[in-house]
Amino acid sequence: MDILSNSTIPYAGGLILLWWLYRLVKDRRSNPNRLPLPPGPKGYPIIGSLFDFPTYKPWLVYDKWFKTYGDMFYFEVLGQPFLVLGSVERTYDLFEKRSSNYSDRVRMPMLIEMMRWEYNMAFLPYGNWWRRHRRLFHDHFHPNIVDKYKDVQIDTARAFLRRLLKTPDDFMHHVRHAFGSSIVKVAYGITIEEENDPFVINGEIALGGLAEAGNPGTFLVDYFPIMKHIPDWFPGAGWKKKAAWWRHINGVVANRPWNQLKDQVKAGTAEPCIATTLIGQLPDEDAPNFPEEDLLSRDTCAVAFVGGADTTVSTVQSFFMAMCLYPEVQKKAKAELDNVLRGRLPEFNDRPNLPYINAMIKESMRWQLVLPLAVAHMCTNGDEYNGYYIPKGTIVIGNGWTILHDPEVFDDPLTYNPDRYLKDGKIDPTVRDPNVAFFGFGRRICPGRYFSENSLFTYVTHLLAVYDIRPGLDKDGKEVEIKPEMTNGLLSYPEPFSCRITPRSKEAEDLINNSSLMG
Repeated sequence: MDILSNSTIPYAGGLILLWWLYRLVKDRRSNPNRLPLPPGPKGYPIIGSLFDFPTYKPWLVYDKWFKTYGDMFYFEVLGQPFLVLGSVERTYDLFEKRSSNYSDRVRMPMLIEMMRWEYNMAFLPYGNWWRRHRRLFHDHFHPNIVDKYKDVQIDTARAFLRRLLKTPDDFMHHVRHAFGSSIVKVAYGITIEEENDPFVINGEIALGGLAEAGNPGTFLVDYFPIMKHIPDWFPGAGWKKKAAWWRHINGVVANRPWNQLKDQVKAGTAEPCIATTLIGQLPDEDAPNFPEEDLLSRDTCAVAFVGGADTTVSTVQSFFMAMCLYPEVQKKAKAELDNVLRGRLPEFNDRPNLPYINAMIKESMRWQLVLPLAVAHMCTNGDEYNGYYIPKGTIVIGNGWTILHDPEVFDDPLTYNPDRYLKDGKIDPTVRDPNVAFFGFGRRICPGRYFSENSLFTYVTHLLAVYDIRPGLDKDGKEVEIKPEMTNGLLSYPEPFSCRITPRSKEAEDLINNSSLMG
C-alpha cells in the first residue's frame, strides 16, 4: 500500500479517528433495518483490515478468501468498505440487474487527480459526461463498424511477422509495437516509426503507471485525499514525484497526437482516420461549446490508443508463453490452419472454418487475464442484497480471475487447454465464455472488445501459420524452463521469458518476406 513512502501516516492519526467516527454514525443512519454486513475478515477498530489488505496479486488472495467466506465477502480499510464478488451469479446480480446503482467509479485521487487519467472514460464517474464519452467511442468501435479496420490489422500483423524474422528475441517488444502501430493508424492515421517510436514509449510509460496505481488503495492518498496538498519536499512524499512524472506523460499521450492531427487537417495532409472524422464534426473554434467538444473528441482517440495499444498486448504475450509450454496445442492449431490455408496467409473470412483457433483465442483470454480484477465499481446508494447491507460508497470488485478459474466450471483451470471449448469439432456454447469477465462487467464493460477480439484472431493465426514457437535455450543448449508467472498490478503481464521463434519451413519464410506484397 505504499505505506513506507507515505510515512505521513503517524500524522494522520487524528484524521483517521474522526473519519472512523463519522463513518460509524453515517452507516447506522443509512442501515435502518440493521441488516448484517456480508461475511468477511473483521479487522480492527478504526484501521479495519489494513494489515490484511492484499497489494501483491490481490486476485489470488481474494480467491483464497472465497473458500472461507463464500462467493461474496466484505471488509473495510480505514473506513473504506470493499465488497469482492467471486461468481458469475454475484456479478450479474449487481453489475447487470442493479447496474444503475453499481456503475459508478470510486474517487481515486492518485490516478485521476494527480496522474490525470481523467481522459480515460473507464475511470470517469457514472453520469452524463461518461455517457457522452461512451457513446462517441461506441460510434467508432461497435461490432458493425470494426470490420472497416480489418485491413489495418492484417497489414500490421504481417509487418509483425517480418520484424520477428529479423529479431525474434525481441518478440515482447514487437508485440507492443504491432498493437501500437494498428491502433495509432486507426485512431490518428499515423504510421509509427520502426524503432523507439515516441507513441509506443510514452504509452508504455503511462500504462506502467496505471498498472501500479490502478487498484484502489495502493497509495494512501486514495484514502486521505487531503494528502494531495502535502508539499513535495515533505519527508515521505516521494510518491508525489511519481505522480508528477506520470501526469506529464499522460499529458503527452492525450494531447500530442491530437494536436498533430489538427495541424495536419488544417494543412490538408491528414489521412482518413477516427481523429479526422471527429475533427471534421467539431463546431467552429469560437463557438461556446467548442472546448468541451474538442476535449471529448481528444479523449475518444486517446482512450482508443491506450486501450488498443496495451490490453491485448498482454494476452498475445501470454499466448507465446502458452505455445512454449503446450507444444501439443500448437501442433493441433497448425494442422487446422494448414488444412484451411493451404500455403497462404490467413484472412478474416477464414475464421468460421477454424474452430480450434477460435477455441485457442477463448483459452488465451481465460488462462491469464490482463485485468484480473477489472476496474473497481462503486455502490452509489446503500443497498440490501441477499439479506445483507451494502453501504453507500462501497468499492465493489469482480474477481475475474476466480470466475475464469473456477474448478467446478473449468477442469484443471491452470492448464492451457482449448479443447475445453469444443464439442464434436465445434465451439460448445454451454462452456462459460471468457467474455463474462475478461472485458469487465455491466455497463462499464470494455467497448473496444470487438476490435480486441479481431486483433487476437489476426495475430494468433498469422503467428502459427508461419512460425514454430519453442522455449529458449540455455548456454548448454537445453530448453529453459518457463513458469507461467504474471506481474502484479491493475494490468498484469507475463514475467520475462525466452523463446525461440523460427520459420516453419523455407516456404513459410518466403511467405513472411513477401507478405508486404499481399493484399
